[in-house]
Amino acid sequence: MNKRTRTALAALAASLALGASGCSGGHRAGGGGRDGTGHPAAAKEGTVVGGTPRKGGTLTVLSNQDFSHLDPARNWVMNAMDFGTRLLYRTLVTYKAAPGVRGNELVPDLATDLGTPSNGARTWTFHLKQGVKYEDGTPVTAQDVKYNVERSFSPDLPGGADYAARYLAGADGYQGPAQGRHLDSVKTPDDHTIVFELRKPFAEFPNATAMPTFAPVPRARDKGPQYDNRPFSSGPYKIDTYARGKKLVLVRNEHWDPGTDEVRKAYPDRLVMVMGLKANQIDDRMIADQGPDASAVPWYALRPESAVKVLPHAAVRERLVAESTSCTDMVQMHTGRAPFDNVKVRQAVRHALDRDAVLTASGGPAFNDLSTAYMPAALFGGTQPDTLKVPAEGNTAKARQLLKEAGKPDGFSTSITVSSGDKGRAEAIQQSLARAGIKVTIETVDPSAFYATIGDTRNRTDMVYTGWCPDYPSGSTFLPFVFDARYIKEKGNSGNHSLFRDDATMKRMDEIAAMTDTRQAAEAWQRLDGAILAKAPAVPVLVRRYPLVVGGNVAGAYGQTSFGGQLDYATVGLKDPAKSKG
Repeated sequence: MNKRTRTALAALAASLALGASGCSGGHRAGGGGRDGTGHPAAAKEGTVVGGTPRKGGTLTVLSNQDFSHLDPARNWVMNAMDFGTRLLYRTLVTYKAAPGVRGNELVPDLATDLGTPSNGARTWTFHLKQGVKYEDGTPVTAQDVKYNVERSFSPDLPGGADYAARYLAGADGYQGPAQGRHLDSVKTPDDHTIVFELRKPFAEFPNATAMPTFAPVPRARDKGPQYDNRPFSSGPYKIDTYARGKKLVLVRNEHWDPGTDEVRKAYPDRLVMVMGLKANQIDDRMIADQGPDASAVPWYALRPESAVKVLPHAAVRERLVAESTSCTDMVQMHTGRAPFDNVKVRQAVRHALDRDAVLTASGGPAFNDLSTAYMPAALFGGTQPDTLKVPAEGNTAKARQLLKEAGKPDGFSTSITVSSGDKGRAEAIQQSLARAGIKVTIETVDPSAFYATIGDTRNRTDMVYTGWCPDYPSGSTFLPFVFDARYIKEKGNSGNHSLFRDDATMKRMDEIAAMTDTRQAAEAWQRLDGAILAKAPAVPVLVRRYPLVVGGNVAGAYGQTSFGGQLDYATVGLKDPAKSKG
């Protein structure tokens, strides 16, 4: 994400509409201003809603779903990472608690600093703080961090961030610690020192250790796949009760010492997540702001159709948070399966796709930018290039020509899998591709099961609609995760959903990764983005914002780009704790 998990990113929820005008970051005014077209303006980036919270009370989270995973070995979806690493467990390093891009700053968490490199950045040493304890009062040790890194390799625990697999020396073929095997490349000379030996230089390794993979798990508490139901807390809260798909209650971890933690403020006494609600019900309750809902926040972003209930009303707009996700939505095509093994077919999809229609289905141009490249604008210095010049509304004639050249003059039938929250976008894709003769069947999946479904490479559909967020501001956290075939898994496949296998691309990725000049590497990633784009394994569509309306009694609410624009749970709380109810 800037720690956007990174994110193999999940089904981002629908963004907010703001009328028909185009909008760039420079157009938006804060508060009750106007966007230059007569429409009420959305919240300004970096805005904090509600002032400074007071300690105490119950913060309620209203959700239409359960978590994909809370186990830190498996947690690599933006919102769940935000929740887990800010509330339940700590990582070696983390991101500063600050709104917008200021939250991209890396700061120590379990570690005393951001790590010490040696051996040409092939070795990284971290020293853990004294006094960090689990919920039972036992100390967090370096061996616990090593153990979670090792268990992240287990085939029974798929789906987590795979930086350890990509960079640790001697990791090839490793299957986790279940059989008593351990990674020699992770050393713990004492309880407060952990040393990582990498297979190649990696100057950005501290950023990787902000991932949940680098949170501690004590071996005695590990229950394999069942650990998802009850992660053992090293953070400010612990799980009191958790009924999957229904309700999660967090209470304070009385052994958490704020003196060891410069990031988390832990204002509420309790956090209660109520699951299984309907998305429209959540929107309406947050907008109405009645009774206990004044002390609530939504789990997912506002639906586009709810925008008309928000933007015309100044009192509701004052409770609006709308930070950029810096994540790219894409249509990824199965390049290893006919007809998408033919580049001309994939190019035909690119020309047939009406991105404008998808943008409209996503709520309009104010909280969405059309994508003309894979990596978000932040990795291009602020503006994505448009090397292909494909019209935003598509080019049906060109698409039909390419299909004819591919031997498909009458088109073909296929299917696409989307999260249920993306059904409107899928319908816009379906309608635009149909004009070129490509008949698309839509399969929707509950967001909590979406990545498991599309990560099953043998049984998935030809196309998927998903996205990717850079885990931190570097092309190394985007293109290799989305297009490097060496990390495709039969099950639990996390990023390369086009199953793109291209030797020239992988060779160039290795060359760029070996560069020590960060500016040279950044430019090389940008050029490689264009080279992959020409081969069309996926069609970039949108970069969204993440609009959230919070309760009137909520304070310290802001979107953080490190978590895809979602609320930073490290600092959110209540204005008047006495008004909240558990």
